[in-house]
Amino acid sequence: MKLLEGKTALITGGARGIGRAIALRFAAEGANIAFSDIRIDDQAHELEQQLQAMGIKAKGYASDASSFEDSEKLVNDILADFGTIDILVNNAGITRDNLLMRMTEADWDLVIKVNLKSVFNLTKAVQKVMLKNRKGSIINMSSVVGVKGNAGQANYSASKAGMIGFTKSIAQELGSRNVRCNAVAPGFIETEMTAKLPEDVKKEWAEKIPLRRAGQPEDVANACVFLASDLSSYITGQVINVCGGMVM
Repeated sequence: MKLLEGKTALITGGARGIGRAIALRFAAEGANIAFSDIRIDDQAHELEQQLQAMGIKAKGYASDASSFEDSEKLVNDILADFGTIDILVNNAGITRDNLLMRMTEADWDLVIKVNLKSVFNLTKAVQKVMLKNRKGSIINMSSVVGVKGNAGQANYSASKAGMIGFTKSIAQELGSRNVRCNAVAPGFIETEMTAKLPEDVKKEWAEKIPLRRAGQPEDVANACVFLASDLSSYITGQVINVCGGMVM
């Protein structure tokens, strides 16, 4: 039997990068997939078709995860279409990197809103059905920079560290109803976001990693399968660093 057979997963920011890899990996394990992104473009439609070809139910939704109203509507729409939500992956995120002396208030506010407020919005909306069902797994996509910080990323680091504090608090609140909440903290992962970096910068990063390579989106997706499945039924409130040993 597949690890996520018959479960329904909601993945925010699911159309590309790590979110897309999670959607495909979850589908391979038998999960029905609802994914959201700020807009449903050709890439998102292509993912929808790819997922459906795997023999599961899949649908993409245009939704702004940083909007409380959008998040409530998204969850209600998914419940109408799929009947339930067993897994939530809070993956939507952006960067607006700059040294603090050059960082604008707008760039601070936007990163906190998209990366951190979205986690509050979706978790609050989804917890009702999970508490009723007395089961569920919430996975929050943090980052190693939320664990150790990074110069030029004060806004991103703060949002990802805030996500870890939120994860531990929600794990305590919902644990008695068998609803688990964990965080995944990816390190240097090769995505569209990192593809823009110069080759020498990427090489320098890889040399600092004990496993001597950048991670792939699938490496993160594999950790998420574990946390979404019953294999991790006694694990909650934890942060799993998927970083090749960059953080120990």
